[in-house]
Amino acid sequence: MKFSKRVLWKLKNKNKTLKPNRYKKIKRDSLRGLIKGTAERPRLSVYRSNENIYAQIIDDTSSTTLVSCSTLDCDIRIDIRNGRTCYASRLMGRKLAELSLEKNIKKIVFDRGRYLYHGRIKALADGARAGGLDF
Repeated sequence: MKFSKRVLWKLKNKNKTLKPNRYKKIKRDSLRGLIKGTAERPRLSVYRSNENIYAQIIDDTSSTTLVSCSTLDCDIRIDIRNGRTCYASRLMGRKLAELSLEKNIKKIVFDRGRYLYHGRIKALADGARAGGLDF
């Protein structure tokens, strides 16, 4: 189901008809319909929790994860104190770009999910660009 922004806000405000988790799923699916990853340009999918941030590079045609990285990885965990800072996200973006360049992935499509392009999500994208990925 795809809804316009106006309909999504109306549904969000009518708490009786739509639960918060259902609203999040509808919003994610409406964004996902616009973004597809192919073998030439896989999709960089981002998930952000309160404590950490996770990212995967996914080929949607074969439904496989090519590269994954998070702030819980040992290489990144050494350099940071906790995973909820923009610095940690930037470091993770660089590490993800490094891992993807080893697998000859240079061009990607950025999927921010239901999150705004701000803060930790933006820092991850900037780190990936600094590491050599093209969006």
